[in-house]
Amino acid sequence: MVLRVATAASALIVAGCGKAESAGTKSSAGGVAEGAAVKGAADWFSIKVGDKTLRMQLAVRPKELERGLMERRDLGTDDAMVFVFGRPQGMSFWMRNTPTPLDIAYFSPEGVLLEYYPAYPFDEKPVPSRSQRLQFVVETNQGWFKANGVKPGARLEMKALSAALAARGFDPQNYGIEP
Repeated sequence: MVLRVATAASALIVAGCGKAESAGTKSSAGGVAEGAAVKGAADWFSIKVGDKTLRMQLAVRPKELERGLMERRDLGTDDAMVFVFGRPQGMSFWMRNTPTPLDIAYFSPEGVLLEYYPAYPFDEKPVPSRSQRLQFVVETNQGWFKANGVKPGARLEMKALSAALAARGFDPQNYGIEP
């Protein structure tokens, strides 16, 4: 899944999920405990959307954001990827090199689901957000939101996302998330 994020000054083309990488950094506040192994991009974390739990991988680094779920055919029923951006912005994703039909869900900096859309395999037509104040994007199997009754207004479990970021070696506060 490729993401295109438009800002006032420029457009950035990005995507979602890929091979494991070691985070290689430890955060000072709310980070990985000294001596603990830093988790990578291929690791899974249980994070709720509304009252439903998804098993999510985190896309945080530029290469992870660019790769996304491209070429992935192994997404389980309740598997997902969450894209974490450093600041609120408008978003636009596309499905370049992505064989799995997906739902693309856009969340505010507070973790509120504002909108979601179906995306179709290999479709390079952008799926833009209406809101310009988004910071998190969740991709999961197409139809997951409807099948699970998760609607706009549902909340991304920010405490679990904070813990997952810390386990990856990122400081959640750099993303406006309290540890």
